[in-house]
Amino acid sequence: MNDNPAFQKIEETIKNNPVVLFMKGTKAMPQCGFSSTVAQILTRCGVEFKDIDVLADSAIREGIKQFSNWPTIPQLYIKGEFIGGCDIAREMYQAGELQALLKEKGLGAA
Repeated sequence: MNDNPAFQKIEETIKNNPVVLFMKGTKAMPQCGFSSTVAQILTRCGVEFKDIDVLADSAIREGIKQFSNWPTIPQLYIKGEFIGGCDIAREMYQAGELQALLKEKGLGAA
């Protein structure tokens, strides 16, 4: 896609982990309410996920926005597919769509 090292790291992370949440902070210590919400939703769905703290790496923080063409964080990826941010994840969860997607992909307990 691009020879940007941040893009390569992002691509590799997404490829090697079924569920990835690029967030501010970590799932144990979220640093923003939106990131915390998506982490809680994934936990409620019973799915293991890789958390990437964008605050720890400015290249990743800026790179993920360009990579996905999405201006905000958190960003959720499931099996390599960009799902969206907090509002989309919350709406999908409340409608049961996120649980259905996870089940379809063979992930989670919900």
